[in-house]
Amino acid sequence: MMLIKVANKDTESVVSALIRQSQKLPAELYPSLTWDRGKELADHQRLAIAADVEIYFCDPRSLWQRGSNENTNRLLRQYLPRGTDLSVHSQAKLSAIARQLNERPRKTLLYQTPAERFAECVAAIS
Repeated sequence: MMLIKVANKDTESVVSALIRQSQKLPAELYPSLTWDRGKELADHQRLAIAADVEIYFCDPRSLWQRGSNENTNRLLRQYLPRGTDLSVHSQAKLSAIARQLNERPRKTLLYQTPAERFAECVAAIS
């Protein structure tokens, strides 16, 4: 999960922020992005080219395609309740929240964190 502070929700702000953020990540960690059909990603072609990322959109009224989006939103609400003024939070605060969520053990990973599971898989291959 990445949380990126943006000035507003217009396409230019969101796509530019996603491009900047994607350039900080190894390409193998960011092969695709699934978006929720919001207007803020109307310029998705620019992001796809600049970040070399495949972009997918959930189909309307297809809730089963939005499982991880909904789960992520539910987890975020523990830190940022609905209606929270996000403008008062710094990028450092948002990054700290994302880090805490990313480091949570996952039931689907046998209660390991993603980093622990990744290290285990790398060790098994070596």
